[in-house]
Amino acid sequence: MKPTESAAPVSRLQGFVGLTPPVGAAVVGIAALLLAVGSYRTVQQGQALFPNGVVGWSFAVLTGIIVGHLVALGRDRWWGGTGSGAALTLAVLLLYGWLPAVLVSLAVVVLVGTARRHRWWQGLLHGGVDMLGIGAAALVLAAFGVVPTVEEPWRPLDWGIAAVPELLLTASTYLLVTRVLLWYAQAPHNGGLPTIARTAMLRQGLVAVALLGLAPLICAVAMSMPILLPLFAVPLIALDSTLWIARARAEEQLRDPLTGLPNRQWLLERTWSALEDAESIGTRSALVLIDLDRFRAVNDTLGHLAGDRLLLQIAERLRLALPRGAEAARLGGDEFAVLLPHTDSTTSAQQVARHLVAELSSPLDLDGLTLVLEASAGVAVYPDHALDAEGLLRRADVAMYQAKRDRTGVEVYESKRDSNTPDRLGLLGDLRRALDAGEVELHYQPKVRFDGQVAGLEALVRWVHPERGRVPPDEFIAIAESSGLMPHLTEYVLETALAQVARWRAQGLCVPVAVNVSPRDVHTPGFAGASRPASPATACPRERSNWRSPNMCCWRTRSAPPTPWPGSPPTA
Repeated sequence: MKPTESAAPVSRLQGFVGLTPPVGAAVVGIAALLLAVGSYRTVQQGQALFPNGVVGWSFAVLTGIIVGHLVALGRDRWWGGTGSGAALTLAVLLLYGWLPAVLVSLAVVVLVGTARRHRWWQGLLHGGVDMLGIGAAALVLAAFGVVPTVEEPWRPLDWGIAAVPELLLTASTYLLVTRVLLWYAQAPHNGGLPTIARTAMLRQGLVAVALLGLAPLICAVAMSMPILLPLFAVPLIALDSTLWIARARAEEQLRDPLTGLPNRQWLLERTWSALEDAESIGTRSALVLIDLDRFRAVNDTLGHLAGDRLLLQIAERLRLALPRGAEAARLGGDEFAVLLPHTDSTTSAQQVARHLVAELSSPLDLDGLTLVLEASAGVAVYPDHALDAEGLLRRADVAMYQAKRDRTGVEVYESKRDSNTPDRLGLLGDLRRALDAGEVELHYQPKVRFDGQVAGLEALVRWVHPERGRVPPDEFIAIAESSGLMPHLTEYVLETALAQVARWRAQGLCVPVAVNVSPRDVHTPGFAGASRPASPATACPRERSNWRSPNMCCWRTRSAPPTPWPGSPPTA
């Protein structure tokens, strides 16, 4: 089974991946046509393609040294463009014109491509991009009336002060054209480069400017003492290495060192780009956060090295399971994230999450031991749940932990189940103050038998917020349960209900009242004793008060039943 296209973002972090097939073919085709036409016209006019003698051999030696340096770089880094080769190419362009410069560029591409045969297509693309940059720079020179050839080079002694703008514009054009095309090649086509990558490319551009500044010096030495040309390999390679160190550091900051997947910082940057793109075309984006259940048990039992090997299998399985266009990242530990830049609906994003969870939950083989790690996933969708990358990640995290608690596998974010939103935090503080001030009300709903007689009343808690108006009970009760305020609310409701029953008794009304309590309160040790009336004024017979726990059909364990009501029979 081959990886899907979703694995591309990782390789894009590592260097030049390539333009889209139509654009790449066009670049190579145009470059090949220009080379064929230029070579034919040069030969027809009886002109030389490249200088001979000491100058030609000195340039050849310098080119060979640079090629050896590029091969030694390894890991295909040179495909992102190299300043040392650019400086040499620009020097040949200024001296002898665009065709000899193209031949130098092609020599670099062919030789390095031979050393790395599995990257030949990227080599053709890189050579095509470089040839287009050389052609654009040659047009700038021609606009100033400068068309150098091997027989009539543009000698540095002829430059003067007036040639400074020509040199700057020529070098800038060459650098700009190649950088723009390479930028487009390296950036994900459904979003921009992350900030760190943009910073690294800016630093590369600055180093490239310094390298191109050596081009006039190379020209001067080539015309006066060509035998010394190979010595330029030292500063060229030194500056070129500095350029690649900046790129390598950017890669390390954007990639998880264990799995090779992008990390949290890359994910946030990429999510911002996806959200901007989704906003511009009016579509949805989704973020799926995945956490492995019981992974800590593997680390504790088999050791961290076994856990790392297991994470590598999980990461590879995640890559293979991604749908087209999706991008995966590792956030740390056993947490992974999948970005869906474009999704039709929340339902489709949920379906993708269920597919990923099913793939990650299938058995894994670790040194002959079959392991089954279940996964839980949370889904958050733009613009339904959040409008920014950080908010989308946080809400996917809330949904993921909800899925872990409920063991449902996949959950979509729901604001009413999120106790950490600013709105709910503010509502929690208001509820606490309302309980202290006695602003929460109890409404009593009659319980009528089939014969029409009133069998009792049920106490219903209601809260009218001074600014928001009536707050739905399921909203503020859920906030109380998730925040630890529920015991206080239960105590308040019981005391209020008992006080009302006592007042009715004083008036000669004996009406049973039922009060709903939270299952969590029923299982709290000492709940029954704490539920006694706080003062004799609120005391009433047990048969006139009923406590009911809604939505609970059985105790959680036989060994830990709820605390019995004081004075009740042992079997109650």
